[in-house]
Amino acid sequence: MRIPFRWAPRTLRGRLSLIALTTAALLMVILTVAFNTVARHRLQHEADDELRTRAAAVAGTVDVRGGTVRVLETANDAPLDTNVWIYAGRRLLERPASATRAGALTGAAGALARRGRGCATVDGPDPVRLCAEPVPGAGAKAATVVTALDLSPYRSSAETLLLGSFALDVLMLACTYGLTRLAVGRALRPVRTMTDQAAQWSATASDERFGDVGRPAELAGLGASLDALLDRIRAVLRHERQLTGELSHELRTPLSRIVAEVDWWRARPRSPAETRAAHDVIAEAAQSMRTICDTLLDEARDGLGPAPGTADVLPALRRLTAALDPPDGIRIMVCGPDLPLRAGVQSALLERIVSPLVANALRYARADVTVTARPTAGAVCVDVADDGPGVPESFTDRLFQPGRRADPSDGHGGAGLGLPLARRLARSAGGEVSFDPEHAPGARFVVTLPAG
Repeated sequence: MRIPFRWAPRTLRGRLSLIALTTAALLMVILTVAFNTVARHRLQHEADDELRTRAAAVAGTVDVRGGTVRVLETANDAPLDTNVWIYAGRRLLERPASATRAGALTGAAGALARRGRGCATVDGPDPVRLCAEPVPGAGAKAATVVTALDLSPYRSSAETLLLGSFALDVLMLACTYGLTRLAVGRALRPVRTMTDQAAQWSATASDERFGDVGRPAELAGLGASLDALLDRIRAVLRHERQLTGELSHELRTPLSRIVAEVDWWRARPRSPAETRAAHDVIAEAAQSMRTICDTLLDEARDGLGPAPGTADVLPALRRLTAALDPPDGIRIMVCGPDLPLRAGVQSALLERIVSPLVANALRYARADVTVTARPTAGAVCVDVADDGPGVPESFTDRLFQPGRRADPSDGHGGAGLGLPLARRLARSAGGEVSFDPEHAPGARFVVTLPAG
């Protein structure tokens, strides 16, 4: 049922209560009309039975033997003669003392007598019910008894029933409205509690979640949706903090170089060659800043941050390595346990984290690149190892700095951004990318991610 907007309550509790009240009112109107119609018919049927019983009693005082109709006088027959008309054919033999021969009741009684049988109601200030019954016996068709009954008590009983029905309807509607508001309020109380908790947890980026506590199916679905929303809010906040921290950290070094070169250039007059050298350093630092900003912002726009989800680790790694085109003579192997391993990140994010590490290993490997997945306490580890020359010990502390390469003139491509990006993505998902300095020969990087 559609309620006009300006009349609709503002709360869901009020709207549901109003709908329940309207539905109950319609149902009660239908039931009240049906009940009172049946009651009126029943009262009229009782009146007709009373009239027929009296007519049968009066017919016992009518003698129709010998072809003539005579009314026998008996002792104590005054109650029987009250409101009684006796006809012989169309001729009126006896009528009540209170009824005139030309009155409305006598006219109605005569009409019924001509019909021989039936009932009729004469409306007026005092409604009267009349019924005609033929006198049994020989020549019964020639004699008819018509009795009358005042319907005022019956009409009064019907009106009393109607008023009682309306009073009961009002009481039932009030109870329906009150009980509906109470029931809906109690049903929506957990929703309000969950809403308040979700608002509080989202404001503080809390780790608390609704989980699979015993709730009705509807509230369980709402809890799952709110949990997913809270995960995304927390991921966005964490992603924003991480991006801000990364930008602040990574841009500090090239900016410091620019400031130092400008201060050095302004400290004393410089030759044209020294000026050009300072300009080159400033241009290189500015280009590095631009590359860092483009890389981090492109990754943020890709939307592959720590969104809720899980990934089957080994299938994702096999899919990643199958899509690569390793150099001639380089072999890629993916190893792992027989049991399923699930990481608490999306498959696309897992591939984005591991892909730069595998690409880096293929760049420096001599023959083999091994990608190994293994479970640890509450986490999943992915080792990416190669048999190349390894990382110089003097460069390990700068390994994850954007734009840094151990030997830019080694003939391999790359801008020095793959490893920092892999670490940033892993940290945004609650994991880590680290270098294992104990591995030899070659290099090994370890990706640690939450278990799914």
